[in-house]
Amino acid sequence: MATAMADRAQEDTPAAGGGAVSKTHMKTRPAMSSRKAPNAAVKAKADKSVNQKIADFLFELANYERNVSRDMNRYNAYRKAASAIASHPAEIQSGDQALKLNGVGKKIAKKIDEFLATGKLEKLEKIRADDGNRAINTLTQVANIGPAKAKELVDQGITTLDDLRRHQDKLNKAQRIGLKHFDDFEKRIPRSEIQEVEKRIRKTLNFLDTKYLATVCGSYRRGLPSSGDVDVLITHPNYTSEKSAKECGVLLHSAVEALETDKLITDTISHGDTKFSGVFRLDAQSRHRRLDLRLLPSDQYFCGVLYFTGSDMFNKQMRAHALEQNFTLNEYTLRPLDQGHQPGKPLPVSSEEDIFDYISYEYRGPEERNL
Repeated sequence: MATAMADRAQEDTPAAGGGAVSKTHMKTRPAMSSRKAPNAAVKAKADKSVNQKIADFLFELANYERNVSRDMNRYNAYRKAASAIASHPAEIQSGDQALKLNGVGKKIAKKIDEFLATGKLEKLEKIRADDGNRAINTLTQVANIGPAKAKELVDQGITTLDDLRRHQDKLNKAQRIGLKHFDDFEKRIPRSEIQEVEKRIRKTLNFLDTKYLATVCGSYRRGLPSSGDVDVLITHPNYTSEKSAKECGVLLHSAVEALETDKLITDTISHGDTKFSGVFRLDAQSRHRRLDLRLLPSDQYFCGVLYFTGSDMFNKQMRAHALEQNFTLNEYTLRPLDQGHQPGKPLPVSSEEDIFDYISYEYRGPEERNL
């Protein structure tokens, strides 16, 4: 642990003016359209590895189960298998080989064999040939349009983005923003651009109050070359878990107002006391990008940083290990379990490393959590 502690990725250092600002090598959360599939966005189809091709068709099946069938169990199963295969270092040559990976069951292994033998999957061919399925998948690519809304629109004869643009009266504010910036949102955000917005946010918050702390999480913090959106956690010593969100919501409202004045934030999708969702643009020549800001209590901040850094698989493994060590870990707190497996009081956490130490888990930097 000593050497790992020396390489802390999120240790805070004073910004200009004396304020503490997060120093993370920060990075965001993979999903299923092109903006949420880093590997798919980086390589042309012909250059993809076998593993990535398998992962792609599993992600496509996952999308179908979520958007059309609305079967979240299958959606999660396909996603888990796809992630395991995409990150596996050896080329998958058979379903039996894939079966050895965590998250790959017999049915998925059979689909892998079919794909390896024929270069396609009969189930996917049928899904793609169905006009209704295609329409729902198209509409759900628009930010803030979920499967239920997409089905409602398709039932009304709205099946394309052009149809949607002609019937914007059927959309709420958030969905209209998603449609307005659809082309920009579909493009992934290069790491260099997130580094620039990170500097802007830090500078603005530091000018507002040097006690603000900010961390860009997700795949950016894990070191990936591009992200689908920008997720920022912020905190301030004045906000602790003993105070209500409403009481301290002014901290987030003030931060958003400052970023709007700085002309970084261009659109607001939703804005509460602890969560802001909207759109930013670095300058007039840049694309519009999605931005989420979350205000966390200072005593829960590093549990939140750990959770929102991901990856999902890493978080699951760490939570499982915590249980084995008689602790319960979530995005808010780390608590010891008593003999009756009831959680005790939250343990004091002042860094991510504290969490690793408590549960006797070897420290892994954010860039080592891409499972």
